[in-house]
Amino acid sequence: MKKNSYFLMLWLMLATGALSCKKYLDAKPNKQLATISSLTELQALLDDHTRLNYQTVYAAEAASDDFYLTDQALNALSLEGDRRVYNWQKGNQFEGTVNGWYYSYLGIYYGNTILESLNEIERTNGNAAQWDNIKGQGYYYKGSNLLNAAMVWALAYAPNSASQTLGLPLRASVDFNVPSTRASLEDTYQQLLSDLKNACRYLAVQQVHVMRPSKAAAYAMVSRAYLMMNKYAEAALYADTALQLKSELIDYNNINATATNPFPEYGMEVLHHVTIANPAVLNQSNASIVDELYNSYAADDLRKKVFFTKLNNRNVFKGNYSGQTSLFFGPAVDEMYLNRAEGYARTNQLPKALADLNTLMLKRWDKTKTYVPYNSSDQQTVIAWVLAERRKELLMRGLRWGDVKRLNTLGYGIKLERKYNSSGAVLEPKSSGFAMSIPETIIDLTGMPQN
Repeated sequence: MKKNSYFLMLWLMLATGALSCKKYLDAKPNKQLATISSLTELQALLDDHTRLNYQTVYAAEAASDDFYLTDQALNALSLEGDRRVYNWQKGNQFEGTVNGWYYSYLGIYYGNTILESLNEIERTNGNAAQWDNIKGQGYYYKGSNLLNAAMVWALAYAPNSASQTLGLPLRASVDFNVPSTRASLEDTYQQLLSDLKNACRYLAVQQVHVMRPSKAAAYAMVSRAYLMMNKYAEAALYADTALQLKSELIDYNNINATATNPFPEYGMEVLHHVTIANPAVLNQSNASIVDELYNSYAADDLRKKVFFTKLNNRNVFKGNYSGQTSLFFGPAVDEMYLNRAEGYARTNQLPKALADLNTLMLKRWDKTKTYVPYNSSDQQTVIAWVLAERRKELLMRGLRWGDVKRLNTLGYGIKLERKYNSSGAVLEPKSSGFAMSIPETIIDLTGMPQN
């Protein structure tokens, strides 16, 4: 009861911007922020993995078209909100006080707490490396959580309208007297880019563990943000910078395709370990991969064996880079190859784009079979190949929803349909449903406009 009351108070304070650093936020039980006076204690707060690494918002994946639920599985879900997200029904999509919005803004609050607390700790020659690394982590959690939230609760970024489109509340401090108001989408992206670029500046190149974000992870998140904005040169540049630091790909020929969890935990492609603990709407018992996607893998593409297994005659996903049943949502090396490839393709640097695509595919192809490299001098063909491999490589990573949104701003006209359900739900390419409903309690508490 005491723990539940704590979380309720924390959530309510986060919702309105009324969160007191000294009184409410514990990194660990009974360890209040009022006692934080050292870099060691700040790092301990950042190592609160339960909240910062294992609770990212999963609604974007739940709304994607890479999987389906049978009507029976859909009706059996305990959360009505997840059913509404799955069917793209606005309103009441996020239930309770501890949901995706809560965890997104909790991460932002942690970041602000770190940055403000550092003002009280002198940076010296002796502590400079640790001081900078902690500062970088604070910026990283601010920027990455705001990006994750924007992908769920804001429409796609379009440069001609972003300054007039509603974005998200930008919490710049822990001052609970500052009310939460919605900024423009332009300001939202500029804020998250600023935070993530500051993370690039301050973070360590090498962390003690991938549970902590590194400089490569921050470059990767900047690349992800720019790709969501359809800014291809920038997306390629930051992906390239991340790959300069870490570029080794897993050879799927060395993976045991029959294993329940084929990939090792904290594997070599992981840049920052971020997961979501297997919500019912996305777990193997319920979520089946759509036939269109499963059938798009070639017979000699090892991903078809490594990523999937049969369960009650359904194709279900098991290729989590978490090394467990938890879905992996963090940045990884393979994503950066695809970000860079798309950036190169769209800026008409086709040989570079094809080189990245083939480098990735050679690590995914059965080495006992002949791989025919992608090769074309037609830009649209190369772009289409990159997008096809992106969908096949990065499924169940929380990225498909954002990809559909950004591609539709370019005129791709991707219409989402729940073909496997009796409801036959449809989300049209220009629908406002691509910006999910902000939790109603947040709207009631703040007076912010709803999507």
